[in-house]
Amino acid sequence: MNFLDALQTSSSGLTAQRTRMNVISSNLANINTTRTPEGGPYKRKDVVFAASPLHQSFQDTLRRQIRGALSKVDVIGIVDDKRPPQLKYDPQHPDANEKGYVAMPNVNLIEEMVNMISATRSYEAGVTALNATKDMALKALEIGR
Repeated sequence: MNFLDALQTSSSGLTAQRTRMNVISSNLANINTTRTPEGGPYKRKDVVFAASPLHQSFQDTLRRQIRGALSKVDVIGIVDDKRPPQLKYDPQHPDANEKGYVAMPNVNLIEEMVNMISATRSYEAGVTALNATKDMALKALEIGR
């Protein structure tokens, strides 16, 4: 692995975790949203990651097959959570049905906080890897003097 490959791999991970944090923030901001433009309560969103090859040329593909694959992280989509909305009894709410239940978003505060901590730790690990790569490159330049 060369210096630029290490930087690209680390930066793709940082970008993916930043997207994940943005989605988590959106989920938390809409935890009490009962009306959306699509109709109904807000639906929790989740980020889907995938590993993709670091390089795309034929030579790089061949090299990857011989030496082992280097991958980066790509965000391939943001999907809605399939869980149904939570029903809360509140007959005074303007969005209550005829039985007095309000369809609330399927966002769980504890789950989102755990996901936020996980994303923060992953981001910190990526920053540490990026800094280690940078430090190794600086030490290599000092050796060359």
